[in-house]
Amino acid sequence: MLIPSAFAQSPAGGGDGGLLSFLPIIVMFVILYFLMIRPQMKRAKEQKAMVEALQKGDEVITAGGVLGRITKVSEAYITVEIAPNTEVSVQRGAVQTLLPKGTLKSVQ
Repeated sequence: MLIPSAFAQSPAGGGDGGLLSFLPIIVMFVILYFLMIRPQMKRAKEQKAMVEALQKGDEVITAGGVLGRITKVSEAYITVEIAPNTEVSVQRGAVQTLLPKGTLKSVQ
């Protein structure tokens, strides 16, 4: 026999392992929440506030990497001027970054 019978038997009064056995899982969930879920929710909240605050004249980078200046703002779409007399319409959610004023002049 490989396992002695003393180790194979459960203790007589071993009913205290209920909550204590779930403690590592609960601790891992709390750590996961504070390291991953909470920062992601904070970034999503900041992104939503930035997209709602877009206005004409802002310089932006879209999700596709296109740099431009906003010329028109509507409910769901914005029009971005990417070159003189060249405008494209993109969804508001496609705006990834709001640039400081004057950034486009230094890039072009």
